Amino acid sequence: MKTLVLIRHSKSDWSDPNLTDIERPLNKRGKRDAPFMASLIKEKGLVPDLILTSPAERALQTVKYFVEEFKLDKSKIVIREEIYSLGSLAIRKLISQMDDSHNVIFLFGHNPDLSTLANQLLDVFIENIPTTGIVCIDFDFESWKEILNNKGKLRFFEYPKKYFKKK
Repeated sequence: MKTLVLIRHSKSDWSDPNLTDIERPLNKRGKRDAPFMASLIKEKGLVPDLILTSPAERALQTVKYFVEEFKLDKSKIVIREEIYSLGSLAIRKLISQMDDSHNVIFLFGHNPDLSTLANQLLDVFIENIPTTGIVCIDFDFESWKEILNNKGKLRFFEYPKKYFKKK
């Protein structure tokens, strides 16, 4: 069995108009939500064998909170440009190339690609993965190559607003 955990980066800061999209950091809410969601997922007993992430600053900062929570070696982090810019099919192809020794992969990325990917991989519809939203998908196969032709089963869909009241 393989498990893919799709994690949308935390809320980003738009206050500096001089930053490019890829340079935008997390805002205050993002810095609150990322460690909370990392702890929540750790409580569910999931530990990543590998982390795939977009090179965008907001994604990398989100990853940092998960790495700290899980006390992971940074060698488990792979930064891939296609997660940032090439769409859900490119991300799916990337996953299909992962070594089968990795049973649990956490993938940090962006919308609309993550929501599209989740809907390609599931029989249930998820309209939108919000910031720091997490979709966990279990697959009944032993090789990541199978992700190109098979769907998985939703284990859970978590997001911060389930736990924090809007202010």
